[in-house]
Amino acid sequence: MRPPSALVVVAAVALVLFGVDATVETTCKAAADKDAHVIYNFCVSELRKHIRSSDADTWGLAKIAANMGVNNAYGAIHDIERLLAKLDTDAKTKVALGQCEGLYDNMKFAFAGAYDEINGRNYATGKEEAAKAVSLAHQCDDAFVKAAVPSPLKQRSLYSVQIAIVCTTITNLIK
Repeated sequence: MRPPSALVVVAAVALVLFGVDATVETTCKAAADKDAHVIYNFCVSELRKHIRSSDADTWGLAKIAANMGVNNAYGAIHDIERLLAKLDTDAKTKVALGQCEGLYDNMKFAFAGAYDEINGRNYATGKEEAAKAVSLAHQCDDAFVKAAVPSPLKQRSLYSVQIAIVCTTITNLIK
């Protein structure tokens, strides 16, 4: 015996409205459709890496993106410490790395703040915190430009900016 088709339609609409259908793929597609700066493949690839992403709704995926930003900032700090300890790192690069170490330390707190604010459903403040992370990444890039040396942190910077964009855009999708 099949349920009445009207009941099936109501159930499907309820699932969509309440975020139960928010898979990584559908959320990243909606984010990429909403903001051309979201790189769909990056969004899916990075969010899928998190153990809780398969069970997360849109709200959970926004928090996961913020958490991934925290993890990247910690990784950048570790990279900086390793590069500063290398004997063959030149003086100009060391100065820029020293500046970036503080910037990435602030970035981990910005992403953690984004997580906390989104978790508390303070979405505007969460998005402001994610925007701080973008600014900090750009400041680090600028330190290397001013020193006239190539940045060994370019991938960390690109990741930080993109995961902040993903976090912000997914937060905008929360109903």
